[in-house]
Amino acid sequence: MALMMGLLSTAALPLRFGVRSLGRYSMVTSRCLAARGYSATAVNTITSKYSRPLSFYADIHLKHRFRYSAEPPKGENPKESESSSGGGGRSGDGSGGGGGRKGGGGKKDWWSRLQKGDFPWNDKDFQQLMLVTGGFSGALLLYLNFRDRGKEITWKDFVHRFLDRGLVDRLEVVNKQYVRVILVPRADAGDGSYVWFNIGSVDTFERNLETAQQDLGLEPSRRVAVVYSSESDGSFLMSIIPTLLLIGFLLFTLRRGPMGGGGGGGRGGLFSMGQSNAKMLKDNIEVKFKDVAGCEEAKLEILEFVNFLKNPQQYKDLGAKIPKGAVLSGPPGTGKTLLAKATAGEANVPFITVNGSEFLEMFVGVGPARVRDMFAMARKNAPCILFIDEIDAVGRKRGGGNFGGQSEQENTLNQLLVEMDGFNTSTNVVVLAGTNRPDVLDPALMRPGRFDRQIYIGPPDIKGRASIFKVHLRPLKLDPSMDSNALARKMAASTPGFTGADIANVCNEAALIAARYLNEHITVRHFEQAIDRVIGGLEKKTQVLQPTEKKTVAYHEAGHAIVGWFLEHADPLLKVSIIPRGKGLGYAQYLPKEQYLYTREQLFDRMCMMLGGRVAEQVFFGRITTGAQDDLKKITQSAYAQIVQFGMSDKVGQVSFDLPRQGEIVMEKPYSEATAELIDQEVRELVDQAYQRTMELILDKKDMVEMVGKRLLEKEVLDKADMLELLGPRPFQERSTYEEFVEGTGSFEEDTSLPEGLKDWNTERGSTVQEEEPAKEKQAA
Repeated sequence: MALMMGLLSTAALPLRFGVRSLGRYSMVTSRCLAARGYSATAVNTITSKYSRPLSFYADIHLKHRFRYSAEPPKGENPKESESSSGGGGRSGDGSGGGGGRKGGGGKKDWWSRLQKGDFPWNDKDFQQLMLVTGGFSGALLLYLNFRDRGKEITWKDFVHRFLDRGLVDRLEVVNKQYVRVILVPRADAGDGSYVWFNIGSVDTFERNLETAQQDLGLEPSRRVAVVYSSESDGSFLMSIIPTLLLIGFLLFTLRRGPMGGGGGGGRGGLFSMGQSNAKMLKDNIEVKFKDVAGCEEAKLEILEFVNFLKNPQQYKDLGAKIPKGAVLSGPPGTGKTLLAKATAGEANVPFITVNGSEFLEMFVGVGPARVRDMFAMARKNAPCILFIDEIDAVGRKRGGGNFGGQSEQENTLNQLLVEMDGFNTSTNVVVLAGTNRPDVLDPALMRPGRFDRQIYIGPPDIKGRASIFKVHLRPLKLDPSMDSNALARKMAASTPGFTGADIANVCNEAALIAARYLNEHITVRHFEQAIDRVIGGLEKKTQVLQPTEKKTVAYHEAGHAIVGWFLEHADPLLKVSIIPRGKGLGYAQYLPKEQYLYTREQLFDRMCMMLGGRVAEQVFFGRITTGAQDDLKKITQSAYAQIVQFGMSDKVGQVSFDLPRQGEIVMEKPYSEATAELIDQEVRELVDQAYQRTMELILDKKDMVEMVGKRLLEKEVLDKADMLELLGPRPFQERSTYEEFVEGTGSFEEDTSLPEGLKDWNTERGSTVQEEEPAKEKQAA
């Protein structure tokens, strides 16, 4: 039905703008006929005869338009709406005369939606356009597929069946490709209304026709006439339709863009390639400075930037200038991006954020253009804060080669240097950047005047971890019998070396474990299981171990525990288990000290502790296994670090060389082959010394190792209380609680006090004074 209405609409399309002129047409026709002398009766007959078909098609078109048009708004007269849209719809911008859809923004609405990838099926104008287009396309296809194509014959059939019998009236050469045979009246053409045959060329056809007529003995007066014509059968149109569709699809894709079209009048994709992807964050940022803990020094630096933007007069009175930028560096998970989010949530100034990888594209020149556009946005919204996350993607050191992407990256870096150096200090734009690879940044980017401050955010200490635990414990439903502050301190002492992201993961895992077993509250046991999950990996209770393998693992872990228990500088043992987790078949968990400087004796005891498992296998089973691979790897790294980096070898001397990073290609060593051989000898001697000392200790405490190994086979998990029951108190003093770790540091909590000049950082001085005066007047009244 829709296709039929589309065909009728297509047929009535020329009358679309002439329906309203039907009466005028009849009146003009009547006047013309009367002027030529026709009578009144004749005039009425002629006008009625020729106006009825026009009225019929007009009536069909109006009914079709009424069927697929929008209903008039409730409470409005349809005639008034039509007159207002018709009278005012002539305005070019669609704003005048009532804003009808035809004269106003109807096309703009559905066209802009179409460019964004949203097909406006509910738009009436779009429905009519698709209906008319579908009707026209259907009519064209029907014509091309069901038209009379005639009957193709050969040259021999033409000569013997038609030319010899005198049935040919004339020949019509069409487009110099084929000949249409026009037969005399009452001649039978077979299946089609006419017959035709192909020709190679016009000259050949004319020669063959002349020869055939001569052979048939036709007189010149009876010979067939030949005419030439040019026609279009639609084949050319059908051949270019796929090309036009492909071009239209490409243009639509380019304008739409990779993310469904951009703003700015639909100029997305290729047309907005040079526009920056920076985002202006609004007031929906929920992260505040109170949610950032464990990095008070870095937070203090950022607070100073925010305070300068809010209260610049405090610094200008002393002649100070705002730093142009700061780089937040540190290991992953320490809170660099979180601190930037808190800045966006607290600062009452625009916050613009962009990722360093968004500058580089496959097209040359896009990176510098996006840098220029981003800084233009920052200047326009000053005072503001601009944050570039993972700046090492665009700020890497420039090298000697300029090939492909490296050249584009250097051009982008050069534009970034120019934009930052060209900033006027009075524009009040602060540039913050985050990276975990400050060593690869270009020195020109890190110099004062661009990034004036380098703020390092390292892993938090035990006080910082306690503060972070307090932040992440707020939304959790804890056991009412537990004190959140005491729980935060206990967990901080049990998680040495954890970053803020690790602590957040521990708290979330504890909640997930509690929900897994349908517990109403989260307890300490859930947090302990979460710590084991984060450190060791997923627990695999269903993994089947052979009895011999399980016994080997038990004695291996017992060797680690015994050596660590009786060495003075080894870390205190927290837990030992033979339940497989992750890739390991067992593990021993220790409680390292909050220590930043290590002596040679401390590092040597740690090496012995890591060798305890391999030595226990050798002593009790007379063979070694592959279970000590990770231990040996750590021992080798520690030995090389002592000899090469820390200068702890008397033969190598007090020198330090950088060890290659994992995955880094080393073209040449910074020392000679003789020095390299000496380093290898020293490392081997150091590892052998640790192995001999561990062997002596295992042989001396063999009974205790066997006792712990058997208990592990029974219980699978031993904590510190079990070790005290089996081995007695450790012969050395150790620290294991939060209070013992922070003793002598001045306070039990992290120092969160602010300097005098930053205590009112969250208020604007001028606005505060202006707000206080009306309040005082109100109180007086």
